[in-house]
Amino acid sequence: MKTKTKKVCKAAESVAEVVKQTQLQVAYHFPCQIYIIERPDFLEGVNVVSEEFLETAKKTQQLNEIYPMHMTESYYADPRMVGFTEFVGGTAWNILSEQGYAMQDKAVQFTEMWTQEHHKHSAMDAHVHGYGSQIVGFYFLKTPEDCSKVVFHDPRSGKVQIDLPEQDISMATPASRMINFTPKPGMMIFANSWLMHSFTRHAAELPIKFVHFNLTVIPAPQQACALPPAAEII
Repeated sequence: MKTKTKKVCKAAESVAEVVKQTQLQVAYHFPCQIYIIERPDFLEGVNVVSEEFLETAKKTQQLNEIYPMHMTESYYADPRMVGFTEFVGGTAWNILSEQGYAMQDKAVQFTEMWTQEHHKHSAMDAHVHGYGSQIVGFYFLKTPEDCSKVVFHDPRSGKVQIDLPEQDISMATPASRMINFTPKPGMMIFANSWLMHSFTRHAAELPIKFVHFNLTVIPAPQQACALPPAAEII
């Protein structure tokens, strides 16, 4: 009886070469967008409100030994935040509209907006925001050297289950399991709420401070809005 030999296939040519020679088509679908914009013009005003709420929080909060951080109450309704909240809300509406969602008769509404101050060795475990949240984001206020990085994780459970080792984890490729960004003051990041995110351990002596916000979608007060409506503040 002959023993069957398994055939092992190893590509002799790169995908790029195959594409060039045989017109191999690559279709990219189901993307995970992460939106980044720099708005340092908001720093001064947002810092004032943030620091006031932090001082109040620190009166009743003690730093946890495992996660040494302070977190404020939500302050999206503070009238001093109007310019900031209108920009965040309008951007969130535009993101959902450009992603293909029917937003003509919809508006966005804040569910939370608060400041987090993470001290040395603090971190944020990977999580998503549910309960109707559609867009999440961050606005970085203070980012000392060696501060935490914000990390977004691959949401494809099928890929996670049968993943292969990456060739180079320092490169962002279709094989990447997570993507990290180094924050700086004035940087703003938006993402869909279903995209899992976390923060690496904070290594700096000085704390990192940032605004974290969540927005949901509601029926618009007026139908068929041609422009993104301002975020509802309730």
